Amino acid sequence: MLPTSVAFLLLPPLLVSAAQYCSLKPPGDVSSSSSGIQQTTNATDPSDVIASAWYPGWLATDFPPSSIPWNKYNAMTFAFATTTSNVSTIALDSVSAQALPEFVSAAQSSGVTALLSIGGWSGSMYYSTAVATADNRTAFVAAVLSLVSAYNLDGIDFDWEYPGKIGLPCNVVNPDDSANFLLFLQELRGTPAGKNLILTAAVGLTPFVGSDGQPMDDVSSFADVLDRIALMVYDVWGSWSPTVGPNAPLNDSCALVQDGSAVSAVNAWTAANFPADQITLGLAAYGHSFRVTPSAALNSTGGLVLYPDFNASEQPLGSADTPGDTSLDPCGDPNGVSGVFTFAGLISDGFLNSNGTAAPGIDYVYDSCSQTPYVYNETSQVMVSYDDATSFAAKGKFINAQGLIGFAVWDVTGDQNDILLDSLHQAMGIEPVCD
Repeated sequence: MLPTSVAFLLLPPLLVSAAQYCSLKPPGDVSSSSSGIQQTTNATDPSDVIASAWYPGWLATDFPPSSIPWNKYNAMTFAFATTTSNVSTIALDSVSAQALPEFVSAAQSSGVTALLSIGGWSGSMYYSTAVATADNRTAFVAAVLSLVSAYNLDGIDFDWEYPGKIGLPCNVVNPDDSANFLLFLQELRGTPAGKNLILTAAVGLTPFVGSDGQPMDDVSSFADVLDRIALMVYDVWGSWSPTVGPNAPLNDSCALVQDGSAVSAVNAWTAANFPADQITLGLAAYGHSFRVTPSAALNSTGGLVLYPDFNASEQPLGSADTPGDTSLDPCGDPNGVSGVFTFAGLISDGFLNSNGTAAPGIDYVYDSCSQTPYVYNETSQVMVSYDDATSFAAKGKFINAQGLIGFAVWDVTGDQNDILLDSLHQAMGIEPVCD
């Protein structure tokens, strides 16, 4: 039973977006007798490689923590706790509150560190308020540490979308958000209970913005208090874009329109003095759908066209969308149709075969610039830009080449029979050697 003094709130679920697994060992240590996963690539950093993902707690009924392939990860982040108007209160929906203790127990018994993410797209509304003043920061630190104590967490992930910038339209925003966020993190790290916590942050494609609204040119102070960040290199293109485009591009320097990619994000953060070996690359086990006519989707030889026009007034249902959904987001606006297909959803909805390749009657193209695929059903006129085993492998090789510390997948429920994860492990040279 949880202590009654813990300041958290139970809410209805928000609609958004084994064997011991010890560590990833660098080359030269492959003969170690320790249980774990060994890194056999040419990495030179002796620290562990981070193999991580987010677990969406609101899906625990259909995907309980026991369904997680724990032996293929060494860190797992439970999403989400959310900010509230009371700086001393951090909210958990009722499904998540019930699942979190089981999640932590399963993770730790498998040798996997268990983190809790605070925020997300729907849960960042009051981050700005929580760090705005010295008194608020102290109260928010206490609220975070209460959660850590109540659930025996190994760490906290801060998914503020976004400091100093509008995410959800009703989010509180302050020009000093980034500076105040840093002060909060420094205070949290300076407490006895926070000293040895794993502290991470999910971040955008460019560094935190300063009071002038522009990306900061030096974020090294954040690296001093955060163990690592995860670059959310996904949702780069979607229903809000002028044309179809890659959901999670590895590269866009070769594209006619450059809206961001893993390459540009890593370059931006490292140029602002955030060390590469404290960066994990965020990977997407999902894609976005678009309504595209055959005349726009296919060229004269019947091949798929990249960046075609689409009908924005007809958003195709995604794999988890419910027809006629009337739910509202935290701002009181309709959630609407997400158009999101998980990789597993693309298989169950007939776009892909059970092995993750394009199903019969489905057009497929792999964009060599973004290193991401597209599939198209000419009958339904639905095109999806997503990630498959080939694109995950490309990103795994990029992680190694750039000296990044590892990866973070959104989310662990999106894969099918570990097709994406196994491809990533193989590309990175990760091998399980658990007892």
